Amino acid sequence: MSLVRLNIKGISYSQTQNGAYALILSEMEGDRKLPIVIGAFEAQSIAIALEKEIKPPRPLTHDLFKNFADRYEIVVKQVIIHKLVDGVFYSSIICERDKIEEIIDARTSDAIALALRFQAPIFTYKNILDQAGIYLKVNPKKGEEDADSMLVDELVSEDLQVIGKETSYQDLSLDELNRMLEQAVSNEDYELAARIRDEISKRN
Repeated sequence: MSLVRLNIKGISYSQTQNGAYALILSEMEGDRKLPIVIGAFEAQSIAIALEKEIKPPRPLTHDLFKNFADRYEIVVKQVIIHKLVDGVFYSSIICERDKIEEIIDARTSDAIALALRFQAPIFTYKNILDQAGIYLKVNPKKGEEDADSMLVDELVSEDLQVIGKETSYQDLSLDELNRMLEQAVSNEDYELAARIRDEISKRN
């Protein structure tokens, strides 16, 4: 499978849902965008790495990882977004130390936050871009930022519709709740997992 190099176009936020952000990636040799919904902490970490002049007084988690890696001469060579399952992107960090390469599984938002700090390239496979890449249709009157913001609203509303179907827990059995909890953890939706766990705890 061929790899496609991606650039970070920026971070957009939802105008209708507080705390909802999307990282917008774009292919280097094409017009498609790859939007990835991320959390507020990850959005802040990526934004700080993009804005070179902003330096927090104490290292953030990703800065700490970078400092740790530098101390032990570990270099992040590249990040690959290698899988997309049920709307969740999976990524690998390709590292090297003493000319030995290692592959580490990571959340995509964390992987990209680290790629920025190591100035490492970001790739995805062509089939993932074919599946999830989109062409942003920009209204010249509104501009590209508004188009990005509308995109985030659409992405978040899709997530909320799925969650909305799952938030009526009283009619569900414990087995169903446990299956939903496993699915939420697998999808890295920890807020939903916490709500399901609370419902399970009430019944025990």
